[in-house]
Amino acid sequence: MANPETGSPAAADVGLPLLRIRGLGARFGTVEAIKPLDLDVNDGEFLTILGPSGSGKTTLLRTIAGFQPPSAGRIEFDGKDIADLPINRRPFNTVFQDYALFPHMTVRENVGFGLRVRGTAKAQLNDRVDAALGIVGLEEFDARYPSQLSGGQQQRTALARAMICEPRLILLDEPLAALDAALRRQMQNFLKTLQRQSGITFLFVTHDQSEAITMSDRICVMRSGSIEQIGTPRELYYRPKSRFVAAFFGASNIVEPCRIHETRDDATIVETPVGQFRISGPPPDSSSGLALAIRPEALGPEDETRVNTLELEVVAVSFVGSETITELRHRRTSQVFTMKTRSDPAARPPDIGSILNIGFDPAECALVTEAAN
Repeated sequence: MANPETGSPAAADVGLPLLRIRGLGARFGTVEAIKPLDLDVNDGEFLTILGPSGSGKTTLLRTIAGFQPPSAGRIEFDGKDIADLPINRRPFNTVFQDYALFPHMTVRENVGFGLRVRGTAKAQLNDRVDAALGIVGLEEFDARYPSQLSGGQQQRTALARAMICEPRLILLDEPLAALDAALRRQMQNFLKTLQRQSGITFLFVTHDQSEAITMSDRICVMRSGSIEQIGTPRELYYRPKSRFVAAFFGASNIVEPCRIHETRDDATIVETPVGQFRISGPPPDSSSGLALAIRPEALGPEDETRVNTLELEVVAVSFVGSETITELRHRRTSQVFTMKTRSDPAARPPDIGSILNIGFDPAECALVTEAAN
């Protein structure tokens, strides 16, 4: 069964993981760049490692690829430990941020390089290069050199070179970072479609949340060398476990401190400085630094679903095209909330200083802790 969000195989359907990491750590001298961690990458999925600069995401990818030696742990590919294998013997390919194309070779020569090194017969090599160029849409550019290509064309050349040896896994180290915004969006769609059609497992590194949401079956959020949370884009967005994930993975209104007032079969009742609220589901395992995270788009006029209510004062209203952003303040505590609503050309925006009854659905908020682990 395919993942309904991306069309790729869902984690539950693919059995044992293709790539299995256990207790993997990495050091640069005395600096612990990656603290011992576990990670499974399922066969046929698009998994993204997401995190800010310094989180360890690129070091993790480089350690898996063999460019950085691990200080501890195991890297298993298809059930075999490959932690001590040299780079050229690891059964997957890497696409780098700078594409790493040979400047003195044409597109055709770059794409066919791996097969040529393996001694593939010329006729077979040409057929496979033609097929790879067709997949990435570069048939008409095969005689050009990298300097004659756009950024997107260079990236597609690097992808074709990575795919031509038919690996089961491709590692991608922020390959879209150098592209402009419009081309980046185009290449996101291209990568997602390419991965789904080829069935090759993609392990993708980025610091861009929207990029991760757009393409991934699952996302691994990293922070300070550790994994903060792993889940589908929907799980991470609507059910973050920590304040870091709630804040990094999209904007959130954070209400703190929180205290568990009551736990029911289907809900948790919490006390906060701005009121008592009902939250769907059980409380977190830990209550350390407990806070309530509410997405700006979850806030709206009180109705039958938005049963958690607040009386808030309008501070500012900003029209940003399809959305209107309203800043609201709780008068007793001065807590400021951000609300995003769909712009209505027929509606009059609220007056500054007016009082609104705002609500949110118990299912559209999450209890988060200081750290997920």
